[in-house]
Amino acid sequence: MENSITEDRLTFAFGAGVLATKYDDWSFYRNQFNNAFGGSKATDLLVVDGSTTWFIEIKDYRLHRRTKPIDLGDEIAIKIRDTLAGLCAAQVNANDAEEKKFARNALKAKQIRVVLYLEQPQKRSKLFPHAIDPVAVLQKLKQKVKAVDAHPLVVDQDKLTPQMNWTVQG
Repeated sequence: MENSITEDRLTFAFGAGVLATKYDDWSFYRNQFNNAFGGSKATDLLVVDGSTTWFIEIKDYRLHRRTKPIDLGDEIAIKIRDTLAGLCAAQVNANDAEEKKFARNALKAKQIRVVLYLEQPQKRSKLFPHAIDPVAVLQKLKQKVKAVDAHPLVVDQDKLTPQMNWTVQG
């Protein structure tokens, strides 16, 4: 798939041998699965690194505040659920051979990891130190996605972990 992916103002660069894709750009998702079951959601990126598949949702609130009424943790949990279902269907029914192959590789993983990549404004007020409280979102994710990943992560450019075989610029 791709060695680097740009989502809005952020560019994710992946290490050698890492497979990465914008799932929500897949023709299978857009043309076959998106309207299934009354509509489905999608995580931004899927990354296969060795025996681990990463589901990465990207939120960049540096320019625009969050306006969706749904809780961010709930929104991400729905996207993870729907993306997993989409991968299961894509491995069998995708018309694009690369998408079908990626879905198979992603589902062979021994470990699934969930990551919220969250960028927030640098300038914070004392009353509202963060636009989104990363600790609260992490707690919600731990509750909602524990069957998929008991240890989801909320990170930004400064908090990427060594196990993440990628960098982010932007």
